[in-house]
Amino acid sequence: MQKGRGREAGRLRRHLRVRKHVFGAPEHPRLSVFRSLKHIFAQIVVDTGGETLVQASSLDPEIRSKVKHGGNIEAAKLVGDLVARRALEKGIRSIVFDRGGYLYHGRVRALADAARAAGLEF
Repeated sequence: MQKGRGREAGRLRRHLRVRKHVFGAPEHPRLSVFRSLKHIFAQIVVDTGGETLVQASSLDPEIRSKVKHGGNIEAAKLVGDLVARRALEKGIRSIVFDRGGYLYHGRVRALADAARAAGLEF
């Protein structure tokens, strides 16, 4: 964990606090979200084995061709839809949502809403 004060250190403290309770089991894997200024990333993880089952980001070619900038709500909606489609192809329907210490607002909420609309349950 990063020491000191600041926005990123606070986010990491919140993330660790949330991770005490949010755990990705094989029957309900964890949808983890990371956002940077330029891009947004989502991956579905099983914590017991430490494996990533599905991932999508605004850097994926099928999303990159549709949006000019990967750090906005439009890109987050596309990433949420893509990660949900990939999860459903692998037979994953039910997940737990890990917002990564970010507020459930803006891009994080857009990604979650798009994943729900595409068929994921959480």
